[in-house]
Amino acid sequence: MNVNAAAGASTAKPWVGQSIPRVEDPALLSGRGRFIDDIGVRPGTLHAAILRSPHAHATIVAIDTAAAKQARGVAAVLTGEDIKALTASLVVGVKAPVECWPIAVGRVRYAGEPVAMVVAESRYLAEDAIDLIDAQYEALPAVIDPVRAMDPGAALLHNGFPRNTASDRSFKYGDPEPIFADAKRTIAITIRYPRNSCTPIETYGVIAEYDPGEQAYDVLANFQGPFSIHAVLSRALKVPGNRLRLRTPPDSGGSFGVKQGVFPYIVLMAAAARATGRPVKWIEDRLEHLTASVSATNRVTTLRAAVADDGKVLALDWDQVEDCGAHLRAPEPATLYRMHGNLTGAYDIRHVAVRNRVVVTNKTPTGLNRGFGGPQVYFALERLMQRIAVELKRDPVEIISRNLVPADAFPYRTATGALLDSGNYQQALARAVSEGGLEALNARRDQARAEGRIYGIGFTAVVEPSVSNMGYITTVLTAAERRKAGPKNGAQATATITIDPLGGVSVQVASVPQGQGHRTVLAQVVADVLGLTPADIRVNAELDTAKDAWSIASGNYASRFAPAVAGTAKIAAERLAGRLARAAAAGLNTESDDIAFAGGFVFSKRNPDNKSPFSRIAALSHWSPGALPEGIGQTIRETAFWTPPELTPPDDQDHVNSSLCYGFIFDFCGVEIDRVTLQPRIDHYVTMHDCGTILHPAMVDGQVRGGYAQAIGAALYEEYAYAPDGSFLSGTFADYLLPTVAEVPEPLILHMQTPSPFTPLGSKGVGEGNCMSTPVCIANAVADALGVADIELPLLPARLAEAVRGAEMAAPSGTKAPETRHGDRRLSGEGSAKVAASPQQVWAMLLDPTTLAAVIPGCHSVKKLSHTDFTAIVTIGIGPVKGRYRARIVLSDLDKPAGVTLAGNVDGALGFGSGKGRITLAPETDGVTAVHYRYDAEIGGKIASIGGRLLDGAARLIIGQVFAGLARQAGGDTPAKGGVIASALSKLRSLFGGGR
Repeated sequence: MNVNAAAGASTAKPWVGQSIPRVEDPALLSGRGRFIDDIGVRPGTLHAAILRSPHAHATIVAIDTAAAKQARGVAAVLTGEDIKALTASLVVGVKAPVECWPIAVGRVRYAGEPVAMVVAESRYLAEDAIDLIDAQYEALPAVIDPVRAMDPGAALLHNGFPRNTASDRSFKYGDPEPIFADAKRTIAITIRYPRNSCTPIETYGVIAEYDPGEQAYDVLANFQGPFSIHAVLSRALKVPGNRLRLRTPPDSGGSFGVKQGVFPYIVLMAAAARATGRPVKWIEDRLEHLTASVSATNRVTTLRAAVADDGKVLALDWDQVEDCGAHLRAPEPATLYRMHGNLTGAYDIRHVAVRNRVVVTNKTPTGLNRGFGGPQVYFALERLMQRIAVELKRDPVEIISRNLVPADAFPYRTATGALLDSGNYQQALARAVSEGGLEALNARRDQARAEGRIYGIGFTAVVEPSVSNMGYITTVLTAAERRKAGPKNGAQATATITIDPLGGVSVQVASVPQGQGHRTVLAQVVADVLGLTPADIRVNAELDTAKDAWSIASGNYASRFAPAVAGTAKIAAERLAGRLARAAAAGLNTESDDIAFAGGFVFSKRNPDNKSPFSRIAALSHWSPGALPEGIGQTIRETAFWTPPELTPPDDQDHVNSSLCYGFIFDFCGVEIDRVTLQPRIDHYVTMHDCGTILHPAMVDGQVRGGYAQAIGAALYEEYAYAPDGSFLSGTFADYLLPTVAEVPEPLILHMQTPSPFTPLGSKGVGEGNCMSTPVCIANAVADALGVADIELPLLPARLAEAVRGAEMAAPSGTKAPETRHGDRRLSGEGSAKVAASPQQVWAMLLDPTTLAAVIPGCHSVKKLSHTDFTAIVTIGIGPVKGRYRARIVLSDLDKPAGVTLAGNVDGALGFGSGKGRITLAPETDGVTAVHYRYDAEIGGKIASIGGRLLDGAARLIIGQVFAGLARQAGGDTPAKGGVIASALSKLRSLFGGGR
């Protein structure tokens, strides 16, 4: 308590619950944050760059690294076989004869998968050397759709996963079959939840070092946890856990879950450090992050409900197909099972059937993303509740209210095993309806519709889990398999309080912040216990596994900071305070239960003037340990380990309490859809939260706003798009759209607090809830506006067009239909140019390797294999990417000198392509030849990921440069050269957008 003890003011407002200024902000706002790329490295540190597969599925035929090894500054070039010799397979998330390497070994399984790595004196030299690696592939069929991936004829990614299915488990809770058989009404919905990902400002970063004398690794990485991955890493690096020191930097530029996915790169860089004998640093670029970090899972769910006439849901039947991408990396399939204990959400539903299938496809492996399984579950469950209201012609609020867990039922055990700790969902809903202005919003909708506008209201009620039970993932195993493996459960948190010789207090926790304000909140918590101010407390939020107390549950994930980590800091501070009270009581000649801490003093509650400065009592163990009363022990340091007893292993019937505590959220919103553009606009958004005890109100609201903003992206803009061959199509922010401040309207945030009986501070998690509730709330509003049963995220105007305007009319008879474009990967174009040469001369130039080498942009060499067959090596840059390509061109349909067809393919580190074009030559006056060309091409790999916004223009520019080069070559020294070439170049500039 922040009191003046001398004045006896022993009761004052606690620091916890106040929105004090954040300790972190002065450094961050003045540019003095210390992120991983700001931290100095040892002399001799090397830098890594990664060659990534342009194919989603292919056999690696050969990798020629000879030229790269000879490049300037290169210390090593490592391929999959090199890494395999230094490491062991990463742990796979299920029991299966499948290997999982951090780099492709023999076969690539997703576009962007590492194929080789260059380690050089600088990142620039490493990137240059990457271009010199000649990797050759034999493309294989790709599987993109998780349902089709299970077809008998689908291409197989791993021999150990029959039909690409890593797991297929069915569960039954209660007695759902007769409920469905007897139900008067069954309502079902099938949804496809898309892939999206979190995009922190700071990407992955690793600095790794190997000590051959100690046979140990020292790694600095912006890894967030869970530190169960430490065991995965040490096993992969083939060292005991105490030979892998894993450290984190002081600051992290955001994560939202995805920083968990850096761990395969920790293995890669550690292996590179061992191979080279020098430290190795790697910082991921943005294109790498979008293409190949981790994304949320996409899921296909069919959910059925047996429903009574009054809207009461009697039973649920879940059928979930989870797409985890190319590799089932730890902790997957955790996304699917994190919500297993609360598949009934906020509702009292006692009978549940579940089938869970985990599927692999030729897409980026999945991992932690904000919400972690919640968005996928609640999009299905809350869309179903809306459909029940529509089909029964009842108010959605009535249907939600009728099914909520009763207020007097807490702690409430769900059918599938979760123990919902506390709450009053009906009161929260009623307050949201009243304080959020639902009556006025209904009137606004009615008026809008009367005016012919498209307006809808959506609702959602969700339970937000926090503090994951480390054993929930074992629900993927059968009870017999779990017994054989041994029990796994709990959520151990650690905190250490230290007092220095001058009485200064320091706090260390095993949680890695990514902007949540750990240092501020921990200072508040400890200051309240010890009677100090937050400014008196110094908090170290870095983590060092070689020095700090930690456990496999450590890390910053599953919204565990406030309920578990801050609570454990309180426990440690209270234990230390108890010993300090005994020491103070001896000096103040009173009893220990008469001692209080406030205002920087330790004093008698009965006689506040009988006091001593906190610093004097706190420092006794340093300066005069012999003066401490017998039996107290030291008062210098206290480390607390805490795990809640409510988190038990799954039982033999597969009931599991997946998380420790469960907040409640009730959202509603009004959305208007523009009749012309069909762009949805959020008109009003209300979000009610019960997250237990609120430790710092401003930061809680900040967490709500952050989750809400990300959820708007998931609802309206963001989607990882893949072509049928697995090429990634959204690799830049031009194609993977994120909401900005302009697209995020201010929500009305409401709170109520029902403390959790299971956490030391009564708090629950709050950081992920709106990522779970907001996408489906907006979708329900759009469905209400349009009167449709099925709706798919993201809610793009193009997807809404058919619902509003009907199917597109067929083209009139005789009209040429537009070309079908697969994703944004097909390119086509045509144009003309004039060259100061006869058709015979231009024809000869087209067949001359020397001329072609001179006119093809970025060409290094052209080799003539036969009269109609050429190969070339070129370097081309398009937008943010630049790479070296190997091209093969074959001429056909030769009509000398009037026309020729060119067909060919290109392949390189950044992508691949194939195409065909026809060039015709027609003589004009004054020895000029009119050249006309038309081409069709298709591209894939990294080049495809920059999207259609750049590709068509870039293709036209490159082709224009070829013909401009032909004009220059043909001009010779004739007097007419300048005018003709200038004219040709002028037309080319006009044709290709005016660029030089």
